Amino acid sequence: MIRTAIVGVGNCASSLVQGVHYCRAKGASAIGVPFPKLGPYVPGDIEFVAAFDIDARKSGRDLSEAVFAEPNCTAIFHRDVPKLNVTVGRGPSLDGMTAFLGNQAPQRSFVPSTAPEMSAAEVVSALKAARTEVVISFLPVGSQQASEFYANCALEAGAAFVNAIPVFLASNPTWANAFKQRGLPILGDDFKAQVGATIVHRTLAHLFDMRGAVLDRSYQLNVGGNTDFLNMMDHNRLLSKRESKTEAVQSVLESRLSDDNVRIGPSDYVPWLNDQKVGYVRLEGRLLGGVPMNMEVRLSVEDSPNAAAMAMSAIRCAKIALDRKLSGAIWEASAFLFKHPPRQVQDDEGHRLIVDFAEGRL
Repeated sequence: MIRTAIVGVGNCASSLVQGVHYCRAKGASAIGVPFPKLGPYVPGDIEFVAAFDIDARKSGRDLSEAVFAEPNCTAIFHRDVPKLNVTVGRGPSLDGMTAFLGNQAPQRSFVPSTAPEMSAAEVVSALKAARTEVVISFLPVGSQQASEFYANCALEAGAAFVNAIPVFLASNPTWANAFKQRGLPILGDDFKAQVGATIVHRTLAHLFDMRGAVLDRSYQLNVGGNTDFLNMMDHNRLLSKRESKTEAVQSVLESRLSDDNVRIGPSDYVPWLNDQKVGYVRLEGRLLGGVPMNMEVRLSVEDSPNAAAMAMSAIRCAKIALDRKLSGAIWEASAFLFKHPPRQVQDDEGHRLIVDFAEGRL
């Protein structure tokens, strides 16, 4: 089993916990599972042993209950989650809580717990007591201080770290080196969803180069109704997300677009969409003879299961790295799973890398 701690028991955590138990229940008949087996591990090998959140409706409750508590609003595709005997700890708020996350009705906002916030020493102690092997962070976008807090706790507890959000840790040489010096792996940053707007946008942009067409300009506009989109109404917190998504597309192009000709990122919060994300992608370019063309795609997905599919893979890759005593940024696995990995590659090459990594060929 892969002893895993969750930081941030939001929609993505809900989909991850549901997904693991869904895979256990369905076995080989489970639908939509990327990499049913990575090395020796299947998704059902993930075991949740600790969790942290700041919301009063989650902290102090068993994780099996907390993942279904408000303001979580993602699809429930596997309700049958047994009691996990994991009490969600009241983590520190730091910069994980903003005005935007508290200015809606309670069913759509965070309601901070009045319980005492855990100190770093207490979080480390909890991780050690649970014999945690992998810490995965689903903190809100823009949570720089909170992300660094939990990354440091993972280091002190001797655990690998999976960074699901666009706070740049695995792709930051300073943090990558900190994990390398402790003999621990880190994977990140910012999950590239299973079939999301970014992977579709990357694929279409690369298609222009492959077919000899010229891409002149492009945009990707996303709207959604979960707390992630609510949080990103604060555009100061959105900066790293926009950078992550833009670089994911620019990196596949032979000639990068100028800043004026590319715009990518979340655009608005639409409460009634709940965890549904709607993405609009437009690409404009020229074919043979400079003849103009354009393409538009509308994509609608349930946001959190889309990310959780990648999370199940990342946790298993972190465990494989631990087993092999690999340390620092595990770029060979991160390149396929994340928007802002330490090293960008084309997605077909990324797929080959993660498979070769899992099979021990790298």
